[in-house]
Amino acid sequence: MAQIVILSMPGVLPSALAGVQDMFALGGLRLSESQHSLNPAYQQSWSPEILVASSDGADIIDGQGRYFAVSHGVSQISSCDAVIVPGFMPNQFGVPPEKLLDQPTCEWLRTQYRRGAIIAGSCSGVLALGEAGLLNGRQCTTTWWLHNELKSRFSNACPLWASGLLVDENIVTAGGPLSWVDVTLQVIKMLAGDEVATKVADLAVVDSHPRSQTLHVPKGYQVSKEQFLVDAENVVRQYFGQQLGSHLLAKELSISERTLHRRLKQLTAQAPKQFIDSVRMEYARSLLLNPANKVASIAQELGYSDDAVFRRVFKLHVGMSPSQFRQKYQKS
Repeated sequence: MAQIVILSMPGVLPSALAGVQDMFALGGLRLSESQHSLNPAYQQSWSPEILVASSDGADIIDGQGRYFAVSHGVSQISSCDAVIVPGFMPNQFGVPPEKLLDQPTCEWLRTQYRRGAIIAGSCSGVLALGEAGLLNGRQCTTTWWLHNELKSRFSNACPLWASGLLVDENIVTAGGPLSWVDVTLQVIKMLAGDEVATKVADLAVVDSHPRSQTLHVPKGYQVSKEQFLVDAENVVRQYFGQQLGSHLLAKELSISERTLHRRLKQLTAQAPKQFIDSVRMEYARSLLLNPANKVASIAQELGYSDDAVFRRVFKLHVGMSPSQFRQKYQKS
């Protein structure tokens, strides 16, 4: 029997604590042939053992100020098949606390990963994975308004802008406070297979394919410790699909080209063209994870009239070709 741990820490979103358990419970349901005769998975049952654990085994106060009972302390769990870290209630500025996990819990997460467990984080729970050192050098994502927060806290992580869900080896990350639905379905898929995951999605009446967050991002959002970079990135994103050079970027930011070059060099060590390309390539990585998106159409969407140029720029920034990136990271 698969054993799955829901990490329950103070300030966690209560919807995730209960909702993740509900999603797994749906996997244990059996429907008779009269209810559903098309797919044999509906007559199968998959019921993993769910452990709700805190750092020390004590009950916690969730993000709505209510007590939530837990069953274990992490030290009582020597091994498991998956750990899900839900998001945390943000403060008035939309960001989670500076410290989400204590050191023993970080070490426990690292140990579970080394032993082969899937480690999954949703929304701001992804930042907890960063505290445990599990995002170093990894493709990851979080909710759109925490993208810059993730980058600033964990410089060795490789976050993809506005991606719905990413899997890098056994690390699963997703964006949005309710992305625990996507994370749970992905864990089910990895442990029990596609048919069981589809069955749970159907019974929960949710989309089994996570979507990009871009439709939900308001223009000109203002969450970052370095406002200049946020403004500059927003301009680049607003000009996706159009030609954009240093002159136009400086004009949109109401500064001179010389000032633009100086500020970007100070903050990113990049010239304006490199900066523009880096923002585009960050989004390109997210688009490439969808097999329906052709490389030529992605190049055009991002403002490259020649997809050969796009391929060359992508390899320069990412270290591999678009096809190699797809082969390594794309999950069906």
